[in-house]
Amino acid sequence: MDSQYLQPSELIITPEGKIYHLDLAPSQLANTIITVGDPGRVEKVSKYFDTIETKALHREFKTHTGTYKGKRITVISTGIGPDNIDIVFNELDALVNIDFKRRAQKEKLTALNIFRIGTSGALTPDINVDSFLVSSLGIGLDNVLHYYEETDKIVNRDFAQSFIDHTQWNPDNSVPYAVEADKDLLQKVASNKTIKGITITNVGFYGPQGRVLRAKLKDENLNDKLTSFRYKDQKITNLEMETATMYGMAKLLGHKAVSMNAIIANRATGDFSSNAAQTIDNLIQYTLNKIVA
Repeated sequence: MDSQYLQPSELIITPEGKIYHLDLAPSQLANTIITVGDPGRVEKVSKYFDTIETKALHREFKTHTGTYKGKRITVISTGIGPDNIDIVFNELDALVNIDFKRRAQKEKLTALNIFRIGTSGALTPDINVDSFLVSSLGIGLDNVLHYYEETDKIVNRDFAQSFIDHTQWNPDNSVPYAVEADKDLLQKVASNKTIKGITITNVGFYGPQGRVLRAKLKDENLNDKLTSFRYKDQKITNLEMETATMYGMAKLLGHKAVSMNAIIANRATGDFSSNAAQTIDNLIQYTLNKIVA
């Protein structure tokens, strides 16, 4: 038996020859991928496709593969949060880099180009609602990357330590890490219509992002600490729930990733977009055109 053989309990392939959670066969995936959080946003991207060859749905993972201006693209929903990014990125990698018949890694590996189109809230008053922000670096407050080896090769330890010191980080929480976007994809999508920012990736929407409904917070000043943080004149601009984990998993697996954020709220000013759907649609069209440019 191949020494790299992956047991059925580790690599779960359905009787139809598809990866378990995403319900996709290798032939159904393009090498250029757009991820969205909301399954309902998949159609909002694929409605601009010239053709759609594949539609799949399993749990919160909806996928459309087709072409846009002649380029083959897959758009897939991840659902919310870092744990889902762990599932999606491992299974996307398996679809291109594992031979399903041998249940072993292929000799020749494929690098995917992955573009996130998501929503986000700004932390500083100078970032207008309805603007586009490209994450040049993500600070992960989740625990996903700590389960993998070789993270020292991909994370910015100095940046993370500066963040930990400034926020007086609670040692009961996961240790923050910092990962940069892929430089090639960052350059591809950035323009005078976008803001480059540093993005916090949270593990929840309420307490972890400083929202209080009824449950009290351990650190009521966390968002103020995020806003006042500086590292070599760089500041944190926004927060969401997937970017840093995406960057980390992509680099560990040899792929490229960049995160595009539609700023639909500003936590500093209390503003929320009056037409968030239009802002998201504008970002979708912008990103699609940058992908094929």
